Amino acid sequence: MGGAQWIMHLDLDAFFAAVEQRDKPSLRGKPVIVGGIGNRGVVATASYEARAFGVRSAMNTVEARRKCPQAAVLAGRFDAYTAESHNVMDVLREISPQIELLSLDEAYVDLSHLDLDYGDLAPFAAEVLTKITTVTGGLTASIGIASSKLLAKIASELNKPNGSFVVAPGTDIQVLDHLPIRALPGIGPAAESRLNHVGVTHVKHVRGFEQLELQDLLGDAAGSSLWRMVRAIDARKVESHRVRKSIGIEDTFGHDVQGLPSLHDELQNLVNSLVTRMAHRGISGRTISVKLRDSAFHTTTKSSTLDAATHSLSVISDTAHLLLEALEPRSPVRLLGVSVSGLSPWIQGDLFEQDVTLGEEETLSLTAAPSRSPHKPATWITGMDVHHAQHGDGWVWGSGLGRVTVRFETRNTAPGPIHTFNVEDPLLSQGHWATFDS
Repeated sequence: MGGAQWIMHLDLDAFFAAVEQRDKPSLRGKPVIVGGIGNRGVVATASYEARAFGVRSAMNTVEARRKCPQAAVLAGRFDAYTAESHNVMDVLREISPQIELLSLDEAYVDLSHLDLDYGDLAPFAAEVLTKITTVTGGLTASIGIASSKLLAKIASELNKPNGSFVVAPGTDIQVLDHLPIRALPGIGPAAESRLNHVGVTHVKHVRGFEQLELQDLLGDAAGSSLWRMVRAIDARKVESHRVRKSIGIEDTFGHDVQGLPSLHDELQNLVNSLVTRMAHRGISGRTISVKLRDSAFHTTTKSSTLDAATHSLSVISDTAHLLLEALEPRSPVRLLGVSVSGLSPWIQGDLFEQDVTLGEEETLSLTAAPSRSPHKPATWITGMDVHHAQHGDGWVWGSGLGRVTVRFETRNTAPGPIHTFNVEDPLLSQGHWATFDS
């Protein structure tokens, strides 16, 4: 087997939440939700403890709190996530020059040049996982290794968290057959519902359908993609210099949807998922587009270009809903999609002041990297790093009514004490995670 193509897919486990649990000892082993903390917020990442209660990414924060009221809900710290992502990707670059970064917490790595035999791969994956945990101070990842991107990505989900799975040569179809249909990339709730309706619950059931039947059921692109996936057909290479031009999400409904109120509800679910993906990929965008396909397969699209790139849930959501109304859908709708283009790296400059509010306008905001000089933020946000001249480093446990409550602990301490201060306390300033215990 020497010289065979091997592709590794690495996915950091519950990344944003795991960073918070690492840096906040009192939250280890407890449910943690990272995302918007107000009524309009959505979940970016949930820890495995929170997922056990049904919390998931892109869920409305209000619903997440209802499912898991004991969870710590944090606004997030994008600078900390970016730094740890760089540490992990540096480990991968030591392995191979052929790396395709999918997001802050996910990447493909081409291992073909290493001339590894099948028997070498499981120990190799274990070594990579150990090194990642070491360089990140305790974070874990999951790895899948296979002969294609499709199988590598699926394999990385099979032994989560902190595990690996190597797809043996010639077993691609066997690995796929026993998976639920939802495990395949691109199969969302609507597609799953349509497939269930025709008796498809697992991947093996799809193989009895012709490609045209799947295209008729799911649409041309989704149907042909599914036909290829269930046959493990995937010739894609690891593209180390791929430049993403847009990011989007669309859904073909199980039943045609009619009426603006229902379409607005469906669109909001799509926007929530889209902004969550943007957070994990660390990107902002300037042009928002909404795509609509009616029951007669007539497709229309409208776009709006903003003055500056954004990742704000409220901005993208409000723009998308206006575009949907401008499309004036009158016939039943078969497919609805939303996308963002004109992409750029995550814009941090005014994020803290503009996006984070403690009220009904809360968005999926992640706090910007603070200045290293002591200063007071416009608002004390739950999860934010804090420094107190007398008590040391900690994080915002809660705030309101002119007061801020801080838990004084860092990744290198035991769970710490809690103190409450006036927001104007001259000894209190915004901290920076990278300076803790230095």
